[in-house]
Amino acid sequence: MKKLAIVTIVLSVLVFCLTAPASAGPTIDQILSKKELVVGTSATYPPLTFKTKGGVVSGFDMDLARAIAAAMDVRLRLEVIPFDELIPALEKGRIDMIISSMTITAERNLRIAFVGPYFISGQSILTTKTAAMDINSPADVNKAGFSIAVPRGTTTEMIAKNMLPKADRVPAASTDEALKMLVDGKVKAMMADFPFVTVEAIRYRDKGLVSNQPFTSEPLGIAIRPNDPLLVNFLENLLGTMRGNGLLNALTQRWFKETDWMADLP
Repeated sequence: MKKLAIVTIVLSVLVFCLTAPASAGPTIDQILSKKELVVGTSATYPPLTFKTKGGVVSGFDMDLARAIAAAMDVRLRLEVIPFDELIPALEKGRIDMIISSMTITAERNLRIAFVGPYFISGQSILTTKTAAMDINSPADVNKAGFSIAVPRGTTTEMIAKNMLPKADRVPAASTDEALKMLVDGKVKAMMADFPFVTVEAIRYRDKGLVSNQPFTSEPLGIAIRPNDPLLVNFLENLLGTMRGNGLLNALTQRWFKETDWMADLP
């Protein structure tokens, strides 16, 4: 935790100079006027975004959200929203931006603007050791009778439809529900983002769950409304600064190499 505290302090000092001026644009004006940045997240994709045992929203994405709020010199308010409701919430003005392990896709980009990527993810399969013995590629899953849970309204669902048209795809309300289906033996596997699958394979190794390497490359971005070019520019410059001074790398190290945070998982 000391490393994280140091990163947060250094970040606040180094990026404060990027704070946007008044009368900058509709979203920035609103944020600065309220002195509050409202970020929407699903809190269901550890280690990027998740709720701890105590109900606190934590993870890589939340540290990034705090960095943005610090750069703007405003307080941060998090809104936990189901993943498939995040974009409508952004469009309606309920939130200022989405930071929630959201893949940049052409379909989404026709509705909203993206800044990034701030992380490169991919799709992976989580299954049992027994089933994994017969899985060397997605083609081994793409067959009738192979049940695989996929979270509804996500990039995972879109990819599964294209890559696994013959498999018995079982829609789940969330990634957590898809995981529960697998743990309870209701499906043979689940598909999800690589970070989530990796964490759950470690957490449930006593139940014989294993994961594979990602078979897609998916850029994750910060989603905002498409009416504020200066906000886009602000976030692009901020991410560039964080890459240049090593802070994004420090966050990656914290959440993907260290494991002490897993003790806070429910």
